[in-house]
Amino acid sequence: MENLSEKKEITLNEAQQLVDNWIKEYGVRYFSELTNMVVLTEEVGELARVMARTYGDQSFKSGENTRLGDEMADVLWVLLCLANQTGVNLTEELKKNIQKKTTRDKDRHKENKKLSTAP
Repeated sequence: MENLSEKKEITLNEAQQLVDNWIKEYGVRYFSELTNMVVLTEEVGELARVMARTYGDQSFKSGENTRLGDEMADVLWVLLCLANQTGVNLTEELKKNIQKKTTRDKDRHKENKKLSTAP
């Protein structure tokens, strides 16, 4: 595996390839798609826990992971696994998704009175 600390930025395509290379070198094989969907749900729950304790009213328990970025990276990892094993190019899909949102919502949020005042 290449030294990632020397690399300034990683594209989505590169991230998908890095995860695939890691799986092939260290992970034996991908978990099934269904297992990875469940793992993704679990990771999103862990992210939600850190968000609730950092920005909400709950406090952290002793020894609990408080690293928001680490939990986000776990979510991204499993999403990249799912994309790889289902043949989804996330770069292309993100481009299409941004275009869809731009076409659909170009005026919607500007006209939303709920967004015109600061929270």
